[in-house]
Amino acid sequence: MIYCTVIPTYNNARTVADIVRRTKAVCGGVIVVNDGSTDNTLRELQHFGNTITLISYSRNRGKGYALHRGMEAARKAGYDYAVTIDSDGQHSPEEIPSLVNALPTDDAPRPTLIVGSRWQDVGNADNLPQGMPAGNTFANSFSNFWFRVQTGISLPDTQTGFRVYPLHHLPCLSLLTYRYESELELLVFSAWRGVNIKPVPVSVSYPDDRVSHFRPFRDFFRISLLNTILCLLAIVYGYPRLLLTKLITHNS
Repeated sequence: MIYCTVIPTYNNARTVADIVRRTKAVCGGVIVVNDGSTDNTLRELQHFGNTITLISYSRNRGKGYALHRGMEAARKAGYDYAVTIDSDGQHSPEEIPSLVNALPTDDAPRPTLIVGSRWQDVGNADNLPQGMPAGNTFANSFSNFWFRVQTGISLPDTQTGFRVYPLHHLPCLSLLTYRYESELELLVFSAWRGVNIKPVPVSVSYPDDRVSHFRPFRDFFRISLLNTILCLLAIVYGYPRLLLTKLITHNS
């Protein structure tokens, strides 16, 4: 099992160096994608030299695009899995080994995507993470509901950026959107492809000086639009594919 960590970042100069340093301590391969930052983020990353793989471009393209670039680089480098973690300090890099260790053995019947759930009790989505902003909480609950409608799978946290992706079993990374909501798209299309999605509890912190680029009204609108498209696709593609996958699995 060969894995690396992909860290997308945009204007997180105050926290990104600490996240990268702590990630390097637990993971040998680190790919950081500077998504057109306009503050000192790039300067902070350049201090690491060739100890990390740095991808940087001048125009902000969105978190989904940054993940796309990072995971494509990981695949080309020969990694089997990519851990993704946000650079704003809400997640603890020290928990990366716990997420990776939750992956099944090589002889598992289906590939697995690990979702680091900010809900400590993965069976109770009402047990809210301490300090989570109200806008994030509502957007996550809304997203969880539609994910269940589209895939038949219940997850406590569909909005978390702390995940482990099976790189060789992912759908196309640029189907519908390259922005924040692309992480939801990846979950839905992965579920339709028969990937097992497994939530694992992780800790979370919301410091007062945390820089978040989540915009409740704008991003909620984009999530709503994406969910409308995904519901239509579920009827003509997602549900039939899930049914076919179940039939093949049952017969085999």
